[in-house]
Amino acid sequence: MNVLFLCTHNSARSQMAEGLLNNLYGDVYQASSAGIEPTSVHEYAIKVMGEIGIDISDHRAKSINEFEGMDFDYVVTVCDNAREACPFFPYGKQRFHMGFSDPAAVEGTADEKLQSFREIRDEIKAWIIATF
Repeated sequence: MNVLFLCTHNSARSQMAEGLLNNLYGDVYQASSAGIEPTSVHEYAIKVMGEIGIDISDHRAKSINEFEGMDFDYVVTVCDNAREACPFFPYGKQRFHMGFSDPAAVEGTADEKLQSFREIRDEIKAWIIATF
């Protein structure tokens, strides 16, 4: 089953979700991720995923346009902005929304920012386990 995770920049939440789903359930699901306004994969997302043994260092931020015409069993928006900017994705059979806070928006020390990425990573992991 094909799953597409959508977020605004495809830099953190959707990238972590893609890595987690492929790692946890790659025998059943093939996850991809994209952004409405893609930028680059956040270095802290790469770091905190590596802490749990999932390497996303070769991921790149992708535009939703790259997936035009591809069919997905599930399309999951992981931020409210993506849900509002892309209320309908014609190639998804089922659509879900689970908004997670943006760890990249946290201000503070490097340790505080990393902790925010860890918390969101763990929230996404728990949601994936409960949902898929």
